[in-house]
Amino acid sequence: MLKGKHIVIGITGGIAAYKIPGLVRLLIKDGAEVRVIMTTAARDFVSPLTLATLSHNDVIFHPFNTETGVWNSHVELGQWADLMLFAPVTANTLAKMAHGVADNYLVTVYLSAKCPVLIAPSMDLDMFQHPTTRKNIKILRGFGNLIIDPQEGELASGLSGPGRMEEPAQILQIIRDFFFRRQELKGKRVLVTAGPTYETIDPVRFIGNRSSGLMGFSLAEEAASRGGEVVLITGPVHITSCHPAIRRVDVTSASGMYRACLKHFGKADILIMAAAVADYTVKDPASEKLKKSREDLTLTLSPTHDILQELGKRKKPGQTLVGFALETSDALDNAKTKLKNKSLDLIVVNSLKDRGAGFGLPTNKVTILTPSGDTIKGKVKSKQEVASDIVDAILTCRNTKNTL
Repeated sequence: MLKGKHIVIGITGGIAAYKIPGLVRLLIKDGAEVRVIMTTAARDFVSPLTLATLSHNDVIFHPFNTETGVWNSHVELGQWADLMLFAPVTANTLAKMAHGVADNYLVTVYLSAKCPVLIAPSMDLDMFQHPTTRKNIKILRGFGNLIIDPQEGELASGLSGPGRMEEPAQILQIIRDFFFRRQELKGKRVLVTAGPTYETIDPVRFIGNRSSGLMGFSLAEEAASRGGEVVLITGPVHITSCHPAIRRVDVTSASGMYRACLKHFGKADILIMAAAVADYTVKDPASEKLKKSREDLTLTLSPTHDILQELGKRKKPGQTLVGFALETSDALDNAKTKLKNKSLDLIVVNSLKDRGAGFGLPTNKVTILTPSGDTIKGKVKSKQEVASDIVDAILTCRNTKNTL
């Protein structure tokens, strides 16, 4: 499948480097041409001779090979590659890539890349969760790099959690999908909502929720990567979208989300309502900051617009409406009621009781329900992978409706 594709693999000094010979073998077997770059530290974890034998090319460490007298131009390698994969990437190299610290050959090649870049971070749990690492990953995403999120599992330290590099077979499939993903949504307009809403109490305070917006942004990226023309309506979040087919609309409150959805829904073929919109808003927000006192503070809350229900009433033939339900009890029963009452074509359910699901995590675990009673149960996956599963389900739903 990858015949004629030029792939550069950059390996840094992490224990997961032992997986890379297997990945090189799979890529060569699939027809790709592979060049390998290693940092000095990477040689402590995997043999350069093994990688050279499997890739049929000398492994590159430095710009100049003193043994052969060959100059390895980072610019030429950057132009040669159709794709660069950096795996595993340590916290140290993540920081260098994010901030342009070109003190080794691997980072100079990264900075010379003219092609798409995949980055597979791999490190221990505490390092992966450190704010510095999270910020560097966010910066690299913002540059347009594609991040292969680490998986949960037992780590070299003996701890268990996110930090394990994805397995070679799965990385191969990600690379295949990158090159050959079908453009099933080409010509379709997709409306996606994401993030929380903030409901004003006074000029300083608000009522909100813990949604990061990552699930909605992952869905927008997935729909755009499949050829869709995407409008992303997002509440206040700290993440960015980088795909050129995504048009971002920022809102703050539930009423702002409602108005934006009504504005764009009429032209949409698909709406994916992933935002965590507030059910209530403050009836009479204070115009000045409320001062603390010894007395209890009572806020009167009013129901917000039910966006899904309103759009369900307005849905036209050919439109697909997808809702989300985050529950803490009776998840499937509550979702089935919502699916019916709001005229949805699909509903995506997750429970805060499921480990690896919910707000503020890089992973999610969902179940997808259809009006006909079909149930698609998922496992804990990265939100990027969950987004792919959801878009697959939407396409199946639309194809089924078209053949009836």
